[in-house]
Amino acid sequence: MDKVVVIGGAGFLGSHTADELTRRGYRVTIFDQIESPWLLGSQETVVGDVLDLDSVQSALEGAKYVYHFAGIADIDESRARPFETINLNIMGVATALNAAQLTGVERFLYASTMYVYSPFGSFYRASKQSAETIIEAYHERYKLDYTLMRYGSLYGPRAQSWNGLRKYVSEVVKTGKLEYFGTGRERREYIHVKDAARLSVDILDDKHRNKAITVTGSQVLNSSELIELIFEIAGKEKEVIFQGEGREGHHYSMTPYRYTPKQAQKLIPDEFVDLGQGVLEIVEEIHDEANET
Repeated sequence: MDKVVVIGGAGFLGSHTADELTRRGYRVTIFDQIESPWLLGSQETVVGDVLDLDSVQSALEGAKYVYHFAGIADIDESRARPFETINLNIMGVATALNAAQLTGVERFLYASTMYVYSPFGSFYRASKQSAETIIEAYHERYKLDYTLMRYGSLYGPRAQSWNGLRKYVSEVVKTGKLEYFGTGRERREYIHVKDAARLSVDILDDKHRNKAITVTGSQVLNSSELIELIFEIAGKEKEVIFQGEGREGHHYSMTPYRYTPKQAQKLIPDEFVDLGQGVLEIVEEIHDEANET
């Protein structure tokens, strides 16, 4: 049974990917700064700092594959904390790569973003672009195989409060209205986190070695259509205020496809969670959380 370490496995996508790896028979160790609240019985957990080489190296001993999901992923937070973003998102990756190389890991799988194609995304985008370049350089120097996983717009259970779709649903459910920073014409390719997790494990196939893979869905909606869907499922009368061209936070308005040093293949699920069902799932999760307080 191959050992897989999931760095950042207590988070949103990381925890779902850890669960999918476990379901497929891998021996999973989660490395994170906190205990995972979703730990499955057979999974091991190591609490540590991704910047601490000794801790990361110890966790990676005997691992065949390493997934790296750790770091700052909120664009607004990255703009407010640029030094911390650079430190965690770049030096954290460098530390994990060093540990992977020292322990003989076979492949390093990195959670990147569609923002690498975009001029938007502030320090978050810049940190992801830098990390990708460093990963490629490690392969060139040490022959450490890798896969770059560039995710589209994720949503689903366990999402952070700042997750775009969860934030919209939460505001509608709790207040009956929505203040949307944008025009309503923005278009994105949404993918449910469980579908993304399944694809993230499919990527272990040897054909995806040393490649960049775009991991996204086939459900494309503009923001106005998405907002209509949220109000309908939440059972609320539509009340929305569009705030022009959006905030200074620099989010892309269409799923970007631009030149980048390594072009990506696109991977989408053959079967997927319907967006309407996924929104309903978020509504139910928010109601459950409210009932627990």
